[in-house]
Amino acid sequence: MIPHYHLFIDGEFKDSGASVDVINPATDEPIATINMAHARDVEAAIISSRRAYDQGPWRALPYAQRKDYILKIARGILDRAQELATLESLNSGKPIKETTFMDVPSAAQTFEYFANNFERFLQEDVIKIQSPIAHAQADLIREPRGVVVLIVPWNYPLLITSWKLAQALAAGNTVILKPSSLTPLTALELGKIIAAAKLPKGVVNIITGSGEVIGEQLCADSRVDMISFTGSNSVGKKILEYTSAHVKKTIMELGGKSASIVLADADLELAVNGSLCSIFLNQGQMCTAMSRILVEDGIYEKFVADFINKAQRIKLGEATDFETQMGPLISREQREKVIACIEGARAQGATIACGGTIPAALNLQKGFFFEPTVITEATSSMAIFQEEVFGPVVCIHRFSDIQQALELANDSDFGLAAAVWTRNVTSAQELAQKINAGTVWINTYGMFFNELPYGGFKQSGFGKELGREGFLEYTRLKNTLTDTTPEGKPLVNYWYGF
Repeated sequence: MIPHYHLFIDGEFKDSGASVDVINPATDEPIATINMAHARDVEAAIISSRRAYDQGPWRALPYAQRKDYILKIARGILDRAQELATLESLNSGKPIKETTFMDVPSAAQTFEYFANNFERFLQEDVIKIQSPIAHAQADLIREPRGVVVLIVPWNYPLLITSWKLAQALAAGNTVILKPSSLTPLTALELGKIIAAAKLPKGVVNIITGSGEVIGEQLCADSRVDMISFTGSNSVGKKILEYTSAHVKKTIMELGGKSASIVLADADLELAVNGSLCSIFLNQGQMCTAMSRILVEDGIYEKFVADFINKAQRIKLGEATDFETQMGPLISREQREKVIACIEGARAQGATIACGGTIPAALNLQKGFFFEPTVITEATSSMAIFQEEVFGPVVCIHRFSDIQQALELANDSDFGLAAAVWTRNVTSAQELAQKINAGTVWINTYGMFFNELPYGGFKQSGFGKELGREGFLEYTRLKNTLTDTTPEGKPLVNYWYGF
């Protein structure tokens, strides 16, 4: 019998009465069932979070106790690391090498980092004011936002949950977590870890449900103080509409159409191998996927030949096999979307240099597998060059000089990330300053650190995750101003002269 997961509300696991299957995308078969929240469940979660923030102990706990709770979550993740990695692979389709060595340990490290650093980030700033007309002291105090709704996408279920949850909790907020209904299992297992850590009731609530059914209720409610969302632009725009009913803080980490610039002096092996990772990790289902690779004329033919040769050798298979290098796409619908994008590019005159089809191997027929795809001869005006595909599809485009490469890289509605490959690091750093993206990697890809902020520009959203800057997004700044005039009589005392 497959496992069943309940909602986690007010410290208890509760049955909503409505369930759906959760599918393994490698087999198109159910691996679990989950409860789907109704309006009454959302209301219960909001009441629980609001009460826990307004009346509960969480935000007033001594920092040492808050730190201890968060470290217990980190330890709980590490204690169940193998189980969580396997579950993440079964549910999301990403290879177990990625979940074992990247997602799960990184999730635990995020909780550890913010547990060990939030007190330093929250240190009060004191500013002395001395002017000809006034003397004062300003105490700048960081407070939690209140009730924070965290909406997590299906492509990095545990890791992005951990990013958001660790910061929100360390800042002293209470949380309603809504994972994607496609990949909720590790977030729901995290609920069990939180329950075992004995966080006060209502500090974390986890509800699964359709965004179309419960999204507006969660985001428009005046009792919710902040929304942190990672996902598609179309859903992000809906959330902004919902939040306009009661103005509140939002973080939007949306889509991308990231560009990688490969200069002629690059280490070719490094650039090819790094570029393979930059588009085919997690089946290309990454906001930061380098789906536009711009290669200088002098090495273009060699780069394309090497890239295609290696792309065709990527081993597809079930995610739980350690030999698998690329798993299935998340769903049949996502695969159909990818196919439609490729056929649109073909119709516009682009060349499908490799891939572009469902693999023929019998062992891959049940799942939503798709071959690594390389497109050449795509112009910058084509939809495939401008719109996010969110699959294992890359356009490789040549350029003749750096200015042309820069113009191509910046010719996008998105501005999430970019990469530069060259042996001349000084030149790369100068180029990075001109690229309109929130993160620019030089001679590497996908390096995320808890110490460093992450977030995009333009249609890729606003706000940061991680680092001190990301942590402070989950706080509000209060200015407490005290008059320190030597005589004890500030100007306001004499303004009307009575």
